Amino acid sequence: MIFDADGTTIDAFHAIEQSFLRNGMAIGDLQRFQKRRKLFKYLGGLREFPNNLRRQFGKQSRKRLLATLTEFYREEARLYPGIAALLRRMLEAPGLRVGLVTRNVTVEPAETLRRLFRRHDIDLDAFDHLACLSLREDKTPHFRQARERLVIHPARCYACGDEYSDYVAALGAGMYPFIVAYGAEDRQRLTGTYGVPDAFIHASPAEFTNSLQHALGFAAGSDGGGAEPAASTIDATLAGAAGSAP
Repeated sequence: MIFDADGTTIDAFHAIEQSFLRNGMAIGDLQRFQKRRKLFKYLGGLREFPNNLRRQFGKQSRKRLLATLTEFYREEARLYPGIAALLRRMLEAPGLRVGLVTRNVTVEPAETLRRLFRRHDIDLDAFDHLACLSLREDKTPHFRQARERLVIHPARCYACGDEYSDYVAALGAGMYPFIVAYGAEDRQRLTGTYGVPDAFIHASPAEFTNSLQHALGFAAGSDGGGAEPAASTIDATLAGAAGSAP
């Protein structure tokens, strides 16, 4: 399973919103943020645009905003409800490989994420694969690289994300996509604008975590404390570890 960070596991909107406010700007509400084209997401809507543009103009202003965002991620940003327990359970499950591929924009993103996850009792070094990409970088080859390096059959691979590009990258790497509609893009934009099938989309962190646990065969009703997957589905879903036959 390859996880996305911002907007899927981490409440990135709250971090961005608070960082903007601490620099005298406003990003607007989540609903309007999700509907904006990527080019305008961080300039705010019509109400916020003039002030934001003025305050973001200049290298030093952008540097201060980035520093604020980095500090907020490291010290205050939070995972969505249920995500920490899910990650801990998956990292402890035998035969299951867990990766993280992210375009996190903070300073030294690996260190930023290490500190954020540590606050949630998760060791970043426990992940089997980690890749921090630039904003313009395509995730597809990194998904494929993780799958090939760990020798996992495509039919046993999942990837998640909160944007259409995550959906395309997962399909391009031969993985099943879990797409969430509570991050950068809402359900209407994902389905209506981009044509993502509704069956792949999850409206809330609870819906996402429940769906993923079902797919992985985790026993229903567990407290999420590291229990093993249901025995009946281990071979079909989780046994694609290094060395398994296609």
